[in-house]
Amino acid sequence: MSQVSIKPLTWVGYFEGISFLLLLGIAMPLKYQMGIVAPVKYLGMAHGVLFMLYVYMLMSTAAKIKLPLWAMPSGVLASLLPFGPFVFDKLLKRSLNS
Repeated sequence: MSQVSIKPLTWVGYFEGISFLLLLGIAMPLKYQMGIVAPVKYLGMAHGVLFMLYVYMLMSTAAKIKLPLWAMPSGVLASLLPFGPFVFDKLLKRSLNS
């Protein structure tokens, strides 16, 4: 039951994590090595929107189901790290299943 309730959080987390990796791995090198700034502008904007949506979904999920106490601060911290949302999602699902 709890995994069904966190499915939207999982999807938004995946998209947010992918946008961050694209920003760091593709857009930033294009900007600083080749002088192409457009990818940073557009991927940065998309990542910002997805980050805000991720934090909103984290708060919304916490309000709907009883998340562990560590989940809210860990989820926000994870969104600031490359691959963080993927690791957070796995740990959260493991915690809710046990």
